Amino acid sequence: MIHRIIISTFGFLALATCKNQTFSQNSNTSEKTEIATKTTVSTPKSTPVKTTNNSEPEMSTGMPPDKAAVKQAEKEASAKVSQSGVIYLKEGENKFLKEYEMNVTFKKMLEDSRCPEGVNCIWAGVATAEVEVMGLATRPTIIKISTMDDSSRGYADSQDFNGYQITLSDVSPNTTSDRGFKALQGKYKIGIKIKKLAPGQTSPNSPTTK
Repeated sequence: MIHRIIISTFGFLALATCKNQTFSQNSNTSEKTEIATKTTVSTPKSTPVKTTNNSEPEMSTGMPPDKAAVKQAEKEASAKVSQSGVIYLKEGENKFLKEYEMNVTFKKMLEDSRCPEGVNCIWAGVATAEVEVMGLATRPTIIKISTMDDSSRGYADSQDFNGYQITLSDVSPNTTSDRGFKALQGKYKIGIKIKKLAPGQTSPNSPTTK
């Protein structure tokens, strides 16, 4: 009888020990799973960076423009003006031409007797612009350039200034039968060409200095 009791007691203790080990293992497994879950959730996802064909990060909206790109655009614009050879000025507009080291102002249109559009005229007429030019080391100079070159009538299509020849190449808009010179005053636009003269070279026209 005593032997049975002892055997039963040992069996109960062994069963209790196995249950405790199983519970402990389950607890450790649960804790590890919870820790792994928290780690997975809290890990931030990296945001992919958009790249261009050149494998460079794409510039986001709002960033300042590239200074090199701006300078390149200015050079291209300057090259276009040089290639066309014509510089346009509105009446009253002033421009500093870095290439020629010259400040040019289209002061006003002095006269415009050109034949109006849609009208048959015996004489083509002439338009004359008053332009002020000034170099970096010169005083302002007023020149008058016209759409025709006729010294007998007192018209010249170009004038010399500071080693350059300035020629009137375009005047717009044209007059019409309903819109003459007075109606267009203040609305004119001229195109001029500037040519570097060879050393010692001069043209028959000379500007009036003020």
